[in-house]
Amino acid sequence: MEIEGANFVKDVLRAEVPVLVDFWAPWCGPCRMVAPVVEELAEEYEGRVSFAKVNVDENPKIASQYGIMSIPTLILFKDGQPGSNIVGFRPKDELKKSLDAALD
Repeated sequence: MEIEGANFVKDVLRAEVPVLVDFWAPWCGPCRMVAPVVEELAEEYEGRVSFAKVNVDENPKIASQYGIMSIPTLILFKDGQPGSNIVGFRPKDELKKSLDAALD
């Protein structure tokens, strides 16, 4: 799901399940590389984790609020709190390990 400023609190911070937020921009090559990996993970973790995208160009306040300096940056929000940042392209196995560790 694409997140805009107005629905960030409802869809991410108040979500009943953890939410992996992909901070990206359309002009970012590595962002386009990570997108299909994140889509695969969304299918595999359906029901356990929600997945969202925040376009940093359209939502600079959200990006600034979470200290996004480089994209892509992935942050897993659990119980409304941000976890560690994953910056740059990472292989699917590495992302799965991070998700699994956060869900335990």
